[in-house]
Amino acid sequence: MPTTASIRTMNHRQVIQALIALMAAFFVLILSGTVVATSLPVIVNDLNGTQSDYTWIVTANFLTMAISTPIWGKLADVFDRKLLIQIALGVFTVATIVAGFSTTAGWLIACRAFQGIGVGGLMSLGMVAIADLVSPRERGRYMGIMGAIMGIAQIGGPLLGGVVTDALGWEWNFFLPVPVAIVAFILIQVTMHLPRHKRKVKVDVVGAALIAASMGLILVWMSIGGKTATSGGFAWDSPESIAMITTGGVLLVAAVLWELFGTKEPVVPLRLFAQRTFALATVASLSVGVTMFGATVFLSQYLQLARGMTPTESGLFTIPMVVGSLLASLLFGQAITRTGRWKGLMIIAAVVLSAGLALFGTIHYDTSMWLVGLYMAMLGVGTGGLMQNLVLVTQNQLPATQMGAGTGAITFFRSLGGTIGIAVLGSLLATWVAEKIATGMQALGPSALMDPACASSLEALRSGTLPHPSELCDPVRTVIESSYGDAIAALFWLCVPLAVVSLIAVALLPNKSLSRKTAVQQLEEELGAEFVALEPIDARGDLAPVEGGAPLPEVGENDEHAGSDARG
Repeated sequence: MPTTASIRTMNHRQVIQALIALMAAFFVLILSGTVVATSLPVIVNDLNGTQSDYTWIVTANFLTMAISTPIWGKLADVFDRKLLIQIALGVFTVATIVAGFSTTAGWLIACRAFQGIGVGGLMSLGMVAIADLVSPRERGRYMGIMGAIMGIAQIGGPLLGGVVTDALGWEWNFFLPVPVAIVAFILIQVTMHLPRHKRKVKVDVVGAALIAASMGLILVWMSIGGKTATSGGFAWDSPESIAMITTGGVLLVAAVLWELFGTKEPVVPLRLFAQRTFALATVASLSVGVTMFGATVFLSQYLQLARGMTPTESGLFTIPMVVGSLLASLLFGQAITRTGRWKGLMIIAAVVLSAGLALFGTIHYDTSMWLVGLYMAMLGVGTGGLMQNLVLVTQNQLPATQMGAGTGAITFFRSLGGTIGIAVLGSLLATWVAEKIATGMQALGPSALMDPACASSLEALRSGTLPHPSELCDPVRTVIESSYGDAIAALFWLCVPLAVVSLIAVALLPNKSLSRKTAVQQLEEELGAEFVALEPIDARGDLAPVEGGAPLPEVGENDEHAGSDARG
């Protein structure tokens, strides 16, 4: 294993090689999700699944990702980060391969849950590894490149998934990312040289168990509460709902008390909330999570049910949002690296996000698609300019000894916001759409309802199933499309206040200069004597910093400001 000295002598080319390995892993994550999404209806049908199974295939992955993220982050402060990244990638890859051999919906749901564990690890650990390799000042340019790679996977995934499903079968959508995952694993082994942490700490097993149990129950309650039994859910006031939220709440209180008073090495270091940057970034991340995962997930329903597009067409029509996010990541990242200024750019992103959501609140089923595409691009610019930079600003203030836990916590709260958004907004959408359809059908009048051409459409509505709008007669189709268009527009209006909260939180962030030290160099300052003692004196004399880093002080040099960049 490389020593701390070998980390600090990595040149620009070596850093790029290590980041390429991480980018390959992130590419696999995004690609595996987007290629499968297109074929999910076919998969559920082939596996004789129900609507409940469909819900859990989507939900299981997201739940385990959210729950596992802070745990992986804390492990990064304790164990070998490179090994943890490889373990997370291995879990994800094995689960993906096994999912391709699924013969029942239950089998696939279990595999998706294990996939989520790997995804949570890679999302959290990848950001920590970047902090080890590149200083906050230089990180913007690399984050922009990573955003571009992820954008390519988002754009190409839906189209590729449709082609593979039609040509080879849905199973190959799971097998397709595996070769890239294997290449990423090898690249990580060869190019990524991260230090082992030599601190003597204990893994907080009790805290991890309490967090997993409490958040698992609460997130499941949010995800399936308010849904019908045929959809795998239960009413909000049902005994199951009350028991689940009560137990989850009690376990959550226990987890908070344990993290505060029961352990010296908490999984989620709650005392970090006393730091202004961490607290405000958490608030902004929650709000951005609701917008990014909650609001945008209903865009596909708008495109398919209010505009009559096919799943593949709706996936391709989200390209403006993906391109907006891609450009914001690239351009904002480059600007931050060149100037060192980040706050103004993040405020601009928050304003664009708020404006985009407000404009989406004006859409109808017949709004010009050029305007819809423009609003999508605005959402992309807003989320692309905020999402990764909130992590960057937080890492710039974190103590290096808590880099993993703090990064995992920020990522977790963003995922938590997404889960809350999907659950609450989805429940509201179902209620509003039902009311609007009922009102619209009454407004059609008896003559339209008795039209023989609409008999099959009316029968489908009475059965509780909703065919594609193109299969409905014109009067009923107009009611369905207008109901979904207006209801989804109302959801976006609800997200506007949350975007404004993000704007306020970003505006209140301390405008601290970005450090030129990597997390490894910061760790050496915080635990300097322990690390310096491990290296030969002549090796210390010739050390060159990573690009964007700063030379370490000579032995015996007393710098009262050492570590200030990390601690804030």
